[in-house]
Amino acid sequence: MIQIFLIISIISIIISGMFLGVWTSGQQQRANYHSETKDHRDFRSRVGIYAGLIGLASLGLAGLLYYI
Repeated sequence: MIQIFLIISIISIIISGMFLGVWTSGQQQRANYHSETKDHRDFRSRVGIYAGLIGLASLGLAGLLYYI
């Protein structure tokens, strides 16, 4: 059960990083910002934040299950 929550958390955090543009350089981030619409940017941010929250919750559950 712990492994399932760890896998979910790792995948969710990677998806969050991809949608929020965490692993891009400053120049690429600036180019992405100026080349997309506000709606697209809001969608990417929303998906990134939700995926990050799911990842953190799954990681917390895995830690909780480990110590119980």
